[in-house]
Amino acid sequence: MATDYDAPRKSDDDSESIEALKERVPDKLSGVVDSEDADNPGFELAGADLSDMELDVVVLPPQDDEFTCVNCFLVRHRSQIDHETKLGPICRECAA
Repeated sequence: MATDYDAPRKSDDDSESIEALKERVPDKLSGVVDSEDADNPGFELAGADLSDMELDVVVLPPQDDEFTCVNCFLVRHRSQIDHETKLGPICRECAA
C-alpha cells in the first residue's frame, strides 16, 4: 500500500484546544527585570550604546610564577603545569 507523505497527519495530540496550548506558552513578561531591584544595581542592557565610555585596562607582564598553556592559551599558575612539549607548557586541564 502506498503512503501519501503530503497528506496531513492526525494524532491524539491534535485534539487539544487552543486554550490548553496557550496555557503551556510561558508568559513573555516573566523575564522582565525590575529596574528598581536593589539586588541588581547599575547593570547595562545588551545593545546599549557604550561608545562614549572610556575603558582603562592595565595589562601586566607575565609573572615568574605563571605560564600560558599552548593548548587553551589561558594564563595559569606554575602549579597547574602537567607537562611541557616542544611547543610549550600544557596545563592539567588540557592534558586530561
